[in-house]
Amino acid sequence: MNQLLAMRAFVRVIDSGSFSRASDQLNLPRSTVSKPIGDLEAHLGNKLMHRTTRTVAATADGLAYYEQSVRLLAEIDALDHGMRGQKRKPRGHLRIDAPASFATSLLIPALPEFHREYPDITLGLGISDRPANIVGEGVDCVIRAGEINEMSMVGRKLLDLYYGTFAAPAYLEREGTPREPADLAQHVRLGYFFAATTKPNPLVFERDGVRLDIEASELSTNDGNGLLALLRAGMGIGQHFTRMVQPAIDTGELVPILQEWRRPAMPFHILYPQNRHQNARLTVFVDWLIDTFRD
Repeated sequence: MNQLLAMRAFVRVIDSGSFSRASDQLNLPRSTVSKPIGDLEAHLGNKLMHRTTRTVAATADGLAYYEQSVRLLAEIDALDHGMRGQKRKPRGHLRIDAPASFATSLLIPALPEFHREYPDITLGLGISDRPANIVGEGVDCVIRAGEINEMSMVGRKLLDLYYGTFAAPAYLEREGTPREPADLAQHVRLGYFFAATTKPNPLVFERDGVRLDIEASELSTNDGNGLLALLRAGMGIGQHFTRMVQPAIDTGELVPILQEWRRPAMPFHILYPQNRHQNARLTVFVDWLIDTFRD
């Protein structure tokens, strides 16, 4: 029995909740994942997990073994990395997940620099405003907007993105330009909603200690790129991150309005599981990302 392989397979099955997902993440046949775990249970004389047709869960003894295995595998990986670190740069595959507009506007344009510096690291980039299941989908790290509320994750701040209020010139020519937020009652207000809900977030305006929340109206989307496309198409007035809208401002496709009013900035963080050793390729990616967006 290859006990090290069995431990890795066991940890990945518990993390992902499935033999099939674990085999996909380890790039191994399912039999190569399930048999070593059975051999490990026989070797230990203990049942490590409950199996049903749909779910897999650790037993009480399995949970204790899982926690010890995570720590031991982290130490082994760190030892291997330390021995190899002087000879070669990090290599291997990273699975990353990022919001759509952040990925297309900010992350992807910067990736050629990362690839030049770390050519042996391959990337799988999930692009969606729907949050990925980090453990279940085998994701190494995610970029998330907003405050961190996942206590099982390590979160490091990347940057704050600032909002503006925008519309297409054609829309303003047709419907007029609002001078105050109250004027938006007569306009189509484009909104954004998170994937877990159908209620759009309000348009928010702050000035001199006064805050106004104005509901979106006929059109909303749960994709940042979709919201930008609606604005460019002249479908209404909406709020988006100025940094992502800037190319459309430069070409005259969109214009900022109500600039005397502000909306609180949105923080972005990079998150990864705290119970998993941060391997060398993840370490260099996280450090590179933070350095890239430091300013």
